[in-house]
Amino acid sequence: MSYAIVGFGKIGQALARAFARKNIDVAVASRRPPEALAPQARAIGPTVVAKSLRDALEADTIILAVPFGEHREVAKALPSWEGKTVIDAMNAFPVPEELDGLPSSAFVAKAFTAAKFVKGFNHLVAATLAADPIVEGGHRVVFLSSDDEDAIAPVAALAKQLGFAPVKLGKLNEGGALVHARGRTWGQLIFQDLFKKEQ
Repeated sequence: MSYAIVGFGKIGQALARAFARKNIDVAVASRRPPEALAPQARAIGPTVVAKSLRDALEADTIILAVPFGEHREVAKALPSWEGKTVIDAMNAFPVPEELDGLPSSAFVAKAFTAAKFVKGFNHLVAATLAADPIVEGGHRVVFLSSDDEDAIAPVAALAKQLGFAPVKLGKLNEGGALVHARGRTWGQLIFQDLFKKEQ
């Protein structure tokens, strides 16, 4: 499996740290050219490699960590998302009217047609996400939700590899709603820093 993080702000860098901690190769990309990201990527670790968006999107699994409004630009960068897994680590803030009552991930999923689409890694602040997820014998919980049950398994496996304890919440508009941050309406699990004894 190959991995890429699109978006290299606080969340993107926090996730890159999680990959670097476990020596897992990950490409990072943003609107800026790879040369602009390279010094920061190298500072995080040797397994974090800055690439152009086009090159980064060759990965099997892509984590979206861009500001919410930019997801469409990323979606347009590939003619087809068939065979790709997209992990939505974004939160819709402020809430765009266009959501029309949909959970933000259900809205974003429409732009990534044919991809396996999973909401995850979005409920913690960057500093917490960047910290070692193994604390006093427990593993920090990450919540995963998807309308495609099969899509969750590889993302849960990645979360475990990174040292987190994945917890499945079911479909995007059911359990997934618990981790959606939308303007002033926050899902009950947003910012809940929880641990499990075993992964």
